[in-house]
Amino acid sequence: MISFKTRPQHRRKTSMQRRNLRVASLEGIPAVMFMTLLGGQFLTGYLLYLGASSGEIGFVLAITTFVNIVQIFAAYLIQRLRSRKWTLVLFVAVHRVIWGSTGLVPFIVPKPYWVPAFIVLYTVAFMFNTLGGILWNSLISDMVHPKVRGRYFGIRNTILNALGTLVMYGGGVILDHEPGGKGFLLLYIIVWVCIAANIAVFFFYPDIPFERSSEKRFIPMLKKPLRDASFLKATLFLAGFLFLQNLVVPLYSYVMLEMLHINYQTLSLLNVLQTVSMMASFYVWGNLNVRHSNRRLLFWTLPIIALSCLCWGLLSVLPMLPVLIAAHMIFGIGVGGFNQLAFNFMIGDTPKAERPMYMAMYAAITGVAAFFGPLIGGNLYELIGHWPEWTRIYGVQIVVGLSMLLLTVSLGRKILRNS
Repeated sequence: MISFKTRPQHRRKTSMQRRNLRVASLEGIPAVMFMTLLGGQFLTGYLLYLGASSGEIGFVLAITTFVNIVQIFAAYLIQRLRSRKWTLVLFVAVHRVIWGSTGLVPFIVPKPYWVPAFIVLYTVAFMFNTLGGILWNSLISDMVHPKVRGRYFGIRNTILNALGTLVMYGGGVILDHEPGGKGFLLLYIIVWVCIAANIAVFFFYPDIPFERSSEKRFIPMLKKPLRDASFLKATLFLAGFLFLQNLVVPLYSYVMLEMLHINYQTLSLLNVLQTVSMMASFYVWGNLNVRHSNRRLLFWTLPIIALSCLCWGLLSVLPMLPVLIAAHMIFGIGVGGFNQLAFNFMIGDTPKAERPMYMAMYAAITGVAAFFGPLIGGNLYELIGHWPEWTRIYGVQIVVGLSMLLLTVSLGRKILRNS
């Protein structure tokens, strides 16, 4: 009799876990579609269509990371929530709707105010996104069992990135065939369909009870990650590296569109190659993660990212397209490992009860650093506008790449590799 009661319960539990994983995977499909069409090269292209300067583009690319500081307060507030799920649904819906509304700017705002209106809507949208982000990270870490976490996210990331490459290429084709406002209107129509589907799937997320912090007050809760010397050193180092990376990487699309005069379809193909390289690297980094720690592998992703920046210097002696292909593929390998291992570091190397505040602290510190990267980078391109063209096309990348290597071999070896 005992066996008959136990086995169905086990099957029901397993079935519920699989259902949750399927829901999380399904939710990612419309999410990656509209995020691809609203971000990256399409975001830069849309801002150029609205009349934005390189400094304004740098600010927009930076603001999404700066608002991560709000996660610190969100990590404290979620300890008092009765339901993570429904709060997540609310924040997600508001973020998606406001971000999608940026497509209405040319229709409802006078032309001189297109860029300011976009910036306001974009900033408000990502304020809600950063609040929803910490709730999603907290909820998904409870939905996915630690034993299958690495494999599940590897498979999920591979599938979603494969879809993202197709959407990216398709979006590039649309903009090349229908340049200007009509092309972006078509993209936003697809975006709104995906937004509606994405919000609907979130209603099927489970509302899992979560382990609350032993601290009830904000300041003691805030101090816990700050007193974790190992965590804080690693976070501050990664923040410094991301600052250097974001001086140039978010502005790649700007350089290629404005200075190298590459069309959207070629730009899409380059980003597709980058994403394919990222997908292939997930499997390799995942297998290495079985034998090596998150921090040690994080260290080895850094020189690869730096090398991708240095590759731009080859534009001085080699044809443009092969150099850009190599730079994008190497960056995909490095950043794929970095993103996967940084996420594993956050949800696997931190105490479960304090994980929301640890995640928020990591996001806030790295977010502030990543904010100033594209902001300074965008203004730097304006300041050196009268310099020789090569300094703007690949000179800045060489200087930043060398700086990233120097930071890695000096502080990175001590902080990450020897941890």
